[in-house]
Amino acid sequence: MKIVTSLSFQGQCREAFEFYAKVLGGKITAAFPYGDGPPGMPITDEKYRSWLMHCWLEVGDQSLMGADMDVAWAPNIEKPKNGFDVTLHSDDIAQARRWFEQLSEGGRQIMPFAETFWSPGYGSLIDRFGVPWMVNTVPAAGWKPSQG
Repeated sequence: MKIVTSLSFQGQCREAFEFYAKVLGGKITAAFPYGDGPPGMPITDEKYRSWLMHCWLEVGDQSLMGADMDVAWAPNIEKPKNGFDVTLHSDDIAQARRWFEQLSEGGRQIMPFAETFWSPGYGSLIDRFGVPWMVNTVPAAGWKPSQG
């Protein structure tokens, strides 16, 4: 089984996934705009032709899925994303810090990247597309926080 997070946007899915591919070293393997849908598929506004109805990003053996949605299709799309985080784990603190810093560009840091009682490096942020992220460094066996 594979559990994949699906992210929704309002016209920024392609830009967001290109950004995530660059930051995470992944590859977009599918990006289907609504305009390429089957004949007769109702497109009520021309702007939707270039919006993505399906996008798939592969990063190693992990994936993210995404799509562009409008308020008529997803009534809460305009509200801040809440109740979940896309979470990245690495045993390499330098890599985790790079992810955190790059994902934070143009966004907002919620908890700056720093040592915690459970991790040598952890931070949370909301990226410039409104997606919440947590970046966690998995401690090595025997690791202890420096403040304790």
